[in-house]
Amino acid sequence: MIKEMPVWKWALLLLAALFLSTLLYGVSSMVTLIPITWGRWVGTLLMAAAMLALYALFVRWFEKHNPQDLPMNKCLPHSAAGMGIGLVYFVVVVAIMLAIGVYKIEGTGHAWKDIMNSFFVFLLVAIGEEIIFRGVLFRWIDEKWGFAAALVASALIFGFVHITNDNASWWSSLAIAIEAGLLLGAIYKYSGTLWMPIGVHWAWNFSQGNIFGFEVSGTDAGASLLYSTVSGSEWLTGGAFGAEASVISVAVGTLVSAWLIWQVYRRNEA
Repeated sequence: MIKEMPVWKWALLLLAALFLSTLLYGVSSMVTLIPITWGRWVGTLLMAAAMLALYALFVRWFEKHNPQDLPMNKCLPHSAAGMGIGLVYFVVVVAIMLAIGVYKIEGTGHAWKDIMNSFFVFLLVAIGEEIIFRGVLFRWIDEKWGFAAALVASALIFGFVHITNDNASWWSSLAIAIEAGLLLGAIYKYSGTLWMPIGVHWAWNFSQGNIFGFEVSGTDAGASLLYSTVSGSEWLTGGAFGAEASVISVAVGTLVSAWLIWQVYRRNEA
């Protein structure tokens, strides 16, 4: 359906889809108004389920077919695999920073309630942003213009929407586009589901902010399991924006993305 649409209709419907999904994402953040108790965590899970259900209904209504990127039989394995990738990614980044002496662990934290709250908050962030940038933007461009166009366009837009964040710069936005935008788009295409990029995105933010103690896209993520100090060039540490603005993160992300992109093209040629 999308491929056969006139360009003007495709563009209008894409803008409508992005508006609706962004509005849904904004409404979901209201769950943070609930005091930090088990009630907020349950509310977060319900809101997460509602966002996914509304995305499925949107696809069914607008595109006249069931969403192919939300197969329930792959929810747990793909989400778990994605979370593993997101965690290992930052373990590698931090290991390199430790090795070159720009990251130092000072102690451990025990604010479990606050850490658990961040875990659930980042679930909503992952689901909301992956619906917008991969489920809608990437998929619609991919079906209309192809994988390469979808990968580049969605990565750049994803990176540069972060330009308004605290401590952001052109470099930090470009870094996110390269290391995260390309990686998440490639994982979405490679896996064929939203579950895997949601898992990567979720663990990416949580491990960066609430395990290793970095800012997340320029924002203080709150309590963390490890308390640390960073020193040295901002090119290596990411500075006040967090590890996402480090050339180390960009290098690691580029290598993983390149492998995934190669796998996608290799599979298409088979």
